[in-house]
Amino acid sequence: MIAEFRLPDLGEGLAEAEVVQWLVAPGDSVALNQTLAEVETAKAVVELPSPYEGTVATLHAEAGETVAVGAALIDFEVVGEETTPEPIPEAAEKAQPNLVGYGAAPTSAGRPARRARRAGATPAMVDTAVLEAAPHDASPSAAVEPVVERPRSTPPVRAHAKRLGIDLVLVAAEVGDRLITRADVDAYAERVGARGVESDDARAVAPVVPPRSATPSNGARETRIPIRGVRKHTAAAMVQSAFTAPHVTVFHTVDVTATMDLLASLRDDRSLSEHRIGPLAVVAKAVCLGLGRTPGLNSRWDEAAGEIVQHHYVDLGIAAATDRGLIVPMIRDAEQLTLIELADAVRNLAEVARSGKTSPAELAGGTFSISNIGVFGVDAGTPILPPGQSGILAVGAVRRQPWEFRGEIALRQVMTLSLSFDHRLVDGAEGARFLKDVADILEEPGRAMLLR
Repeated sequence: MIAEFRLPDLGEGLAEAEVVQWLVAPGDSVALNQTLAEVETAKAVVELPSPYEGTVATLHAEAGETVAVGAALIDFEVVGEETTPEPIPEAAEKAQPNLVGYGAAPTSAGRPARRARRAGATPAMVDTAVLEAAPHDASPSAAVEPVVERPRSTPPVRAHAKRLGIDLVLVAAEVGDRLITRADVDAYAERVGARGVESDDARAVAPVVPPRSATPSNGARETRIPIRGVRKHTAAAMVQSAFTAPHVTVFHTVDVTATMDLLASLRDDRSLSEHRIGPLAVVAKAVCLGLGRTPGLNSRWDEAAGEIVQHHYVDLGIAAATDRGLIVPMIRDAEQLTLIELADAVRNLAEVARSGKTSPAELAGGTFSISNIGVFGVDAGTPILPPGQSGILAVGAVRRQPWEFRGEIALRQVMTLSLSFDHRLVDGAEGARFLKDVADILEEPGRAMLLR
């Protein structure tokens, strides 16, 4: 019989998703929970597992196409008495699972086998911009073997291999049927020179995707890039925020030498060797303490209800620039975390964001955000408020420069903080007081003992 699988609600009531790439093709045999495709919502790239065991009959969407939640995505031919599709009763539609992890109980024990798929089944016309956004290395033009399998690896390893231009199929051929590690990719890259050609016998491998340049090879004077995925939704949210909330930005430059000395001493502490505590973690801790004294910056404006909603918790957003655009994953209940726990949480958010596997739940909500523009060597800026938040702090680069210190000029380490806030909720005095509280902690970390 034919079983139809519709695009499920992937969380937070998202209305649609874009097909990044198919990992199966018509005629392929699939196992229960085998990954069928990667789809990109407004918040993350999500892998869709198969709710059936059978044969792929029809794909209802191409790579790069946007599909509405509830729309038909893929048909399977599964074992049954009927061979033609039947109308789906209303009750059955309501029973359609709406989260990844759906599906009937497996009929066999053990790990589902990875099935081979036809290399030639990849559509001739593939949106390369969509493929570049995918965390898996996917090159439709690579012809390594007539029949290939998707090598087993983690998203960070796949991203690392993609940056080096390494085809994981070739790595898998050497290491065997096991999980490919970063060390395996590095070893292969060292042997072939990470240039896409074997150094000994000049065997061709998957072509390296060339970097984008201002002048394309075809001589065109313009390049048009579709606006889609995270960038599309981020742009809409930023426009809405800029034209809804009256932004005000204040700046303050602070001597952070004492904070940098503290971090240096923590790095020398062997008991903390597994934790990388940096300036951003200290800023995050200072922000959580400062928000307790300035609740207006940890609030939201509810236009429909005509109310100001004050949050008694801090879901701290950390802006992250990824290949897919800007995302702001959250640290839940950040005010309850220690400095070490905050440092670990910031590090984990960054690693997951770079791998493209940030879940929709980690991107939903947020009460206040931090943007670390200092990593780009920038001192200050005017950050735009994430929708629904009343404050965002941009953290500039730490620079050594002459500074007044104890009545003399000394070479000190300084940082500029840029605070944008919603003037409907926060007046200038409150914004300045919060910024001064954060700056005081960075200037003298011991002052954190005075706040709660």
